[in-house]
Formats: sequence, C-alpha cells, structure tokens
Amino acid sequence: MNNLFGSVYKGTKVLVTGHTGFKGSWLALWLAKLNAYVTGFSLPPISTPNHYELLDSDIHSLVGDIRNCDELNTVFVEEKPEIVFHLAAQALVRPSYQNPLETFSSNIMGTANVIEVCRISPSVKAIVIITTDKCYENKEWQWGYREIDRLGGYDPYSASKACAEIVSSSYRRSFFSNTDQSNKSSNVLLASCRAGNVIGGGDWAEDRIIPDIVRSVVKSESVQIRNPYAIRPWQHVLESLSAYLMLGQKLLEGEQSFAEAWNFGPDNDHILNVETIVKTMQKNWPEIKYSNSQADGSLHEAGTLTLDCTKAKQKLKWLPVWDVYQTIEKTTDWYRQFYDKNTVCSLSQINEYIDFAKQKKARWAQS
Repeated sequence: MNNLFGSVYKGTKVLVTGHTGFKGSWLALWLAKLNAYVTGFSLPPISTPNHYELLDSDIHSLVGDIRNCDELNTVFVEEKPEIVFHLAAQALVRPSYQNPLETFSSNIMGTANVIEVCRISPSVKAIVIITTDKCYENKEWQWGYREIDRLGGYDPYSASKACAEIVSSSYRRSFFSNTDQSNKSSNVLLASCRAGNVIGGGDWAEDRIIPDIVRSVVKSESVQIRNPYAIRPWQHVLESLSAYLMLGQKLLEGEQSFAEAWNFGPDNDHILNVETIVKTMQKNWPEIKYSNSQADGSLHEAGTLTLDCTKAKQKLKWLPVWDVYQTIEKTTDWYRQFYDKNTVCSLSQINEYIDFAKQKKARWAQS
C-alpha cells in the first residue's frame, strides 16, 4: 500500500479524532497499513461489539474528550501530528433531539477546540474536518446540493454540523493560509468534507438503518423501516475515506487551492430510497425480514437529500469506486462473515477496494 496517495502518508504522524467510532476505526486501520504513525484520540467506544476493538489495532490510542482543550493540547505537544483528521462527534440525528446541548458542545466547541490547538501547534501542516451532507439547509430539492449552497439544519445534529462548517471556514479565512490572502498567522491548510450516508461493516450505532437490520436478523426479528421512501446518497465507508485521504494528500503537499469545503457522494444514478436498500440487502441475506411503518411525526426527518460532487470529480479528480449495489453486497458480506464465521474482514475489504480502484484507474491508486 506504500505507493497509494503518492506515498505521502508513509512515515507521517497522523492524529485521528474519533478513532473508536465507525468511520474513524476504518480510517485508522487504513492509515496504519499506509505505514503512517497513527495516534487516535477519542471517547471510549459506544457500542458492544464495536469495530475498533474487533480490529485489535496497534495504533497509539488515547482516551479523551475534544471538549477539553487542555487535554487536547497535551496530546498535540506529545504526539506532534503533521495532519489531523477530525471525526470525533455526536453523529446521530435522533439522539440530538434527546440531548441537544451535548450535540452542540461536541460538534461545535469540540471542532473549534481541535482547530484552535492545530493553529498553535508548530507540527501541524494540514487539517481535514469531517462534517456531513446534512449541513445544508434542506429544501427537499430533487437536485444535489453544491458546496456554495446555503448551510443550515432543522434538527440539532444537522445545525451543529452546519456550525462546524462555519467555524472551519472562519478559521481558514482568519488565521490559515489560503489562495485569497497570504498574511496569515499560520501556514496550516484546512479543508472540510461533507460526505453522504456512509454504510459498511462494523457499524452498530443506534438509529441507523444497517445496524438496525443487522440487530433484527441476529434476533430473528423483523425490522421496522421508519421512513421507507426517504432518498439518501448511500456510499461505502471506504469511498468517503479514499476522498479524505486524497484531500489530505493535497494539503500535505502544500496545495493551497484544495483548502476548501468538499462534497463526496455516489453518482446520481446510484441514489436509492431506504426500502430499496433493504430489499437489495435482503437478496444477499435472505434471513432479513422487514415491514414499513410510518414515522410518528414527532421528530423531523428529511425526505430527500442528495449531493452534487462535480467539484470533487473535476478538481480533485476523485471518483466513486463501488456502486451502490457493490456497497450493499460488501456491507452485507462483512456482517455475515462476522456472525457466521467470527471473522473480521475489514482489511481484506480494503485490499479488494484498492484492487477495484486500480482497475477503474482511480487517481489515488496509481503508482
């Protein structure tokens, strides 16, 4: 894997916040296999089982809270990271209604703390802030949102992520190097990423469709589909991670024009509603049983949300590797191998993904 992403991560000191979470654990694994020196900083895993502990990774793992700026600063002083991938967050919509203040404090002030410590750290060269496609003011449009469209958020989670984007933009324009001004107090390059609905093996979070299905199958129960006709930009976790790593490469190489906000999602012809996702997964796992149920209406959920990824495809030269049907197949296979064979196939799926990316001539996968 050393030749991937221009070999930029080999021997590089990387800090991943939220490394015990679903996406963070996959990212830390991939970075370790790229021969980066990986440090993770996060709260303990929130589920049992959880992907991070199943990996039994040898990365340097530190337990802590991004809302504690002093604790964060100590990590930066001791670990001296060159690039930071910030994924630590309260990442669920429905729990954000139950505890909005925790969501706001984690996702807004936590993000501000991470960026501020990066600003004063002499070792940091690049920051990749991970937010979400839900940071946009959702008008229920049938076309995808662009990076220049208005930010917003009905629910506390979405609003907190829109605020994280505003915080990131403010730091970039006020303190960090960019193409517009050069008289900044820091040479750090900062980019933010807005990915679509990420799925894949190893996710056991509450109130997410794939984990809900898996839990129901394990219990030989029928899963209740709360919003069957909701349309989302589904993509495999490795799709978003390849984008983050590709963007991080550009920042580490000093490409100031990439210090911006970016959308990453599937091609438009692979955007499906929830029920179609469940039916497709059922073909690969016949034991899945489901029934549709109307949402009770007490909590707002968007009906349609898609992304316009033209900028990433044209400027960054990033492209999706697995289509939505391959994504569902790989996701289902991960859980079936785990429950039927007690096998964690994350690394083998990364290798499969890389091989497929080479066949598709993805820019980041070329030697």
